[in-house]
Amino acid sequence: MLATLVVVSSFFQFALSARLSLFRRILTPTVAGTVIMLIPVTVMPIIFGFLKNVPDGVPVLAAPMSALATLLSIIFIALKATGVLRLWAPVIGVVVGSLVAGFYGLYDIERVAAASWVGFPAGEWPGLDLSFGPVFWTLLPAFVFVTLVGAIETIGDSIAIQRVSWRQPRAADFRAVQGTVAADGMGNLLSGLLGTVPNTTYSTSVAVAELTGVGARRVGVALGLVFVVLAFVPKALAVILAIPGPVAAAYIGVLLMMLFVVGMKVTVQDGIDYRKGLVAGAAFWIGVGFQNGWIFPEYASKFAGGLLENGMTAGGLVAILMTLFVELTEPRRRRIEMVLDLSALPKIKTFLGEFASRSNWDAAMADRLVGTAEETLLTLLKHGQSQSAEKQERRLLLMAHKEGGQAVLEFVAATGEENLQDRIALLGERADAETNEWDVSLRLLRHLASSVRHQQYHDTDIVTVHVDAPESMQSAQV
Repeated sequence: MLATLVVVSSFFQFALSARLSLFRRILTPTVAGTVIMLIPVTVMPIIFGFLKNVPDGVPVLAAPMSALATLLSIIFIALKATGVLRLWAPVIGVVVGSLVAGFYGLYDIERVAAASWVGFPAGEWPGLDLSFGPVFWTLLPAFVFVTLVGAIETIGDSIAIQRVSWRQPRAADFRAVQGTVAADGMGNLLSGLLGTVPNTTYSTSVAVAELTGVGARRVGVALGLVFVVLAFVPKALAVILAIPGPVAAAYIGVLLMMLFVVGMKVTVQDGIDYRKGLVAGAAFWIGVGFQNGWIFPEYASKFAGGLLENGMTAGGLVAILMTLFVELTEPRRRRIEMVLDLSALPKIKTFLGEFASRSNWDAAMADRLVGTAEETLLTLLKHGQSQSAEKQERRLLLMAHKEGGQAVLEFVAATGEENLQDRIALLGERADAETNEWDVSLRLLRHLASSVRHQQYHDTDIVTVHVDAPESMQSAQV
């Protein structure tokens, strides 16, 4: 039954990956970053428990000294070392801590000696329960919910690993995020078919990349191959499993500390206003409260099998519900759909003129909106010019709404290749001699708009542009 539920719930990840663009206003960086910040909150109590995980009869100072040696070694090397030595900070810390633990007799050498050099995983396939009876339908909602929460963590991890892996700041590539969610779903599908527990992305990998400064894909591939080999080398696995609890706690604790900061960066990466701050703050502290049993524990333990007792689940759910509430209570967006072509400019001009009039903006603001839309349209046309001829007849959906003293225009079109947000960020670094027609449109767009955000999915390009009202208009409204 467990295998069947894992297999079925994995298909929800495939569906989410394929249509991720539809959830862009709900699964925001604020939600993803908050979930990442709650991962250390959820895991730290377990890690602190490792500090006491020592056998009877060892000296009293064994646990604190080995943990302290590990912690100080990692932090000292990470703060002061450069080059290759910095890359080895986590490993050196674990080795130093294990040596200190060995001095106190805390390292389990006998376990390593007893392990064989070559071995194969033991177990047998339990099969699938395809009766789909009452038990299946009763448990399925809980499995789907946990799967979706795990998918949100995966989305956050994917955005975070992109942030720490690139040398220069770049916009998150949501095509890679879609691939990550799909790969996570494939891992769960294979886990179910093989009769093992489901998998998820490990957020500590983000902290390792941040700590060491290594984000090369080939390193990840090499480590994956090493893990596959280690599965058949019990001796090597025993060396790792013999690492004392206090040493492991100090090592993982450092990674979780850095992961918390990465979550903060993801939360504020697109700027933060009072709404985003309230969502992040409320979700985080409610998650902390449920995780520690401070919020109605007698009810939380009975709801959905105790799902709310997990801080990441509770906080993530609060962040999603608050974001969904804000989205549903926003003024209705005005929209128009047309062919993505220069011939659409007259329709866009009429549409934005009416939108400006309904928003009580003057002709100057209307002209600014039209100019912004025109330059965005030109960049989208240039952006997609490398596509094949049969894909040239693309559709454009333009949505407009008012947000405070700003106009927000959202352009939804078929996908292109290069990220416009990154291109705009690089304009200041390009020599004037290299400026081309596309760069002129981007420069005008940067001048007219207060911010430009480009989200790229496999099937969709979404460009969100914020346009400030002229200062005279803002003063009059105040």
